[in-house]
Amino acid sequence: MERVNHSASSEFVFLGLTNSWDSQLLLFVFSSVLYMASVMGNCLIIFAVAVDPHLHSPMYFLLSILSVTDVGVSSSTSPKMMYDLFKKHKVISFRGCVIQMFFIHAIGGVEMVLLIAMAFDRYVAICKPLHYLTMMSPKMCIFFLITALVVGLMHSVIQLAFIVNLPLCGPNILDSFFCDLPQFIKLACMDTYRLELLVSINSGFMSIGSFFLLIISYIVIIFTVQKHSASGSSKALSTLSAHVTVVVLFFGPAIFFYTWPSSSTHLDKFLALFDAVVTPVLNPMIYTLRNQEMKMAIKRIFRQLMGYRQIS
Repeated sequence: MERVNHSASSEFVFLGLTNSWDSQLLLFVFSSVLYMASVMGNCLIIFAVAVDPHLHSPMYFLLSILSVTDVGVSSSTSPKMMYDLFKKHKVISFRGCVIQMFFIHAIGGVEMVLLIAMAFDRYVAICKPLHYLTMMSPKMCIFFLITALVVGLMHSVIQLAFIVNLPLCGPNILDSFFCDLPQFIKLACMDTYRLELLVSINSGFMSIGSFFLLIISYIVIIFTVQKHSASGSSKALSTLSAHVTVVVLFFGPAIFFYTWPSSSTHLDKFLALFDAVVTPVLNPMIYTLRNQEMKMAIKRIFRQLMGYRQIS
């Protein structure tokens, strides 16, 4: 990167979400409560899967890794956003902006593969139950985890390779509360049509392809269950509804961000806030409230903790 370009964009200014004091206070309280609930809820799932023998299965192993990614998603944007709410001059350094984009896309790539792995797990459990322990062995779980990490890192590195050497000659204003590729690319003093197309192919089409693959897989599972047992379809729907909900919550904003040709800034900010603050707290709620084994495990943990406190 040329020296003049780097010096002209050594830091970026966020316009943020709102300039109203009342709205900022409301957003701070709202975001703080949801962020703490997200961290505590996802950490509770991770802890429950780690210590409860009843949850030592491939499905809950993948769920615990998903909870780790949810903590990472919210932590990559929410703390900075809450810190900036009451600051008149909301800035982030060039390095901080690149690091934020790296983690956002790396975690997004990991979560994408995890959701596909969880769909495969449910397919084997429901459609091929006799082969479940063989097909979803510990080695397969580790394979899914390593694949998710590799795909996430490759996806993020490829994205950053597109933009890290862009000629940035000002202005340095981002109409958002965090750094991401669509806003960042607009700061380049060059024709970015091809670059925007590459980003759409890498992020947008990847999200769309994965989304439809997951939806088709869930439809196949439901039809397979209906062929074998009409009464079992309601149980399958109950089991899969949580997974489908999480898939829609994850891919909905991502598809909109990277494929919609002329999106509204206000809608972008709303979806970004929803994706960064609301979705990470909804995932543990969806999986714990709709999963009897998880609820029982959490109750056992609390009983053990209460018993330990009484003894001590």
